[in-house]
Amino acid sequence: MKTTRLTAAAGALLLTLLALPLVALAAESGTPATTAAGHSLDLTATWMGIAAVVVFVLAYAFVISEEFLHLRKSKPVMVAAGIIWTLVGIAYAEHADSAYAAEAIRANLLEYGELLLFLLAAMTYINTMDERQVFNALRSWLISRGFTLRAVFWVTGLLAFFISPVADNLTTSLVMAAVVLAVAGDNKKFVIASLINIVVAANAGGAFSPFGDITTLMVWQKGVIKFHEFFDLFVPALVNWVVPALILSFSVPRGKPEAIAETVPVRQGGFVVVFLFVVTITLAVLMHVVLDLPPVIGMMSGLGLLKIYGYFIRRSELNNQPQHVSGPEEFDLKVDEETFYRQFKPRHRPFDVYISMKRAEWDTLMFFYGVVLCVGGLGTLGYLVHASAWMYQGMGPTTANVGVGMLSAIVDNIPVMYAVLTMHPAMSHGQWLLVTMTAGVGGSLLSIGSAAGVGLMGQARGTYTFFAHLKWSWAVALGYAASIWVHFMINADLIHLPPK
Repeated sequence: MKTTRLTAAAGALLLTLLALPLVALAAESGTPATTAAGHSLDLTATWMGIAAVVVFVLAYAFVISEEFLHLRKSKPVMVAAGIIWTLVGIAYAEHADSAYAAEAIRANLLEYGELLLFLLAAMTYINTMDERQVFNALRSWLISRGFTLRAVFWVTGLLAFFISPVADNLTTSLVMAAVVLAVAGDNKKFVIASLINIVVAANAGGAFSPFGDITTLMVWQKGVIKFHEFFDLFVPALVNWVVPALILSFSVPRGKPEAIAETVPVRQGGFVVVFLFVVTITLAVLMHVVLDLPPVIGMMSGLGLLKIYGYFIRRSELNNQPQHVSGPEEFDLKVDEETFYRQFKPRHRPFDVYISMKRAEWDTLMFFYGVVLCVGGLGTLGYLVHASAWMYQGMGPTTANVGVGMLSAIVDNIPVMYAVLTMHPAMSHGQWLLVTMTAGVGGSLLSIGSAAGVGLMGQARGTYTFFAHLKWSWAVALGYAASIWVHFMINADLIHLPPK
């Protein structure tokens, strides 16, 4: 509890400090500019502009305090988004330019809508694979192999690195952590080293794929980096994981735990769902690369394929339902079969793709809505112009992009990356690759810096903690620095390209 209080307070303080340069710059700007109708205004010096920053800082303080307050992170930012855009509307109405504010928020909503549908399709596939026992089957296969502790350490890290580019880093981490916890017994040193390794590997693996993290997805959909160009980050991302993994491996005890005899079969259609997911990703890439259409069209088409295939899974399971859960007659209720399965939810309920959709991370999706609109509102008020000048012209792109990764360890990387994309500073392709990587892997520096770390703190409560991770943050930082150095070495020609 003390750790949570400390983290929340530190985060809120950091956010306030980050806001101060923006407010100071706003104050220096004097009277806000009055431009022709249909153009953005610099409203940072007005009471509406300053109030919008205060609202955002307060909302994000609640986000950081989520574990302590038990208030879902989407709630404060959704309210803040409404307040900020109300202030934007008032400010632009005073300058007789309400049309520009309306156009700006519609652009934000369109951008969010594309990402929402893309993520919903991807999450539905992941949840369906989970329901079909694909991940449990992988976990049972691993724990029954009889690997040594060091082999488990490397295998789980390697799989986390290569699975997270197509599955989200949280799901990947939870599956791999389940393997570690199943074979660990009471070996605390092994658990801590392995879980840190998994968090770093999952975050690093997600950095070289558009599908590995929400931030990389935003970069790809924005058109800043093309699909094949993400693979320029493969070697730096690999170094980001391998360096701390090598250091951590020396703390892993030797020994071979007893193999656990466990077999979890993949449910009917599980492998077909995996195949359809690959087809869906391929459709999304082809739609964007070949036809220059939004990738979400391919994802939603693939979701349609899953729903059609799910119909056949459901019909098959209904026809082969065990007798003891075959229908409402067992409960002597005068309801039809569909009503029975909808209302009473027996253990062997037939497959329903809408259950997978319902299990999507709606708090994250709604949080993303709040972030997009909050940052978009601050940008419409003129703050991101000042922030871009302060960061990318004042400090330089390299320092700013390295700082973005370090900031991501404390503040969620979604608003940080979205702010950078909204600023769209003039910098080379290599620098865009750098900020894409640092925003993805910077969260590994602290256990609270990524969804993977937060998820594993809950899964291994009392063993993998904030301070257990902090003890090894120096090793993770070495990997962070090494990955940046390698990026500058192997992508030097991209770093020195003219700004986009």
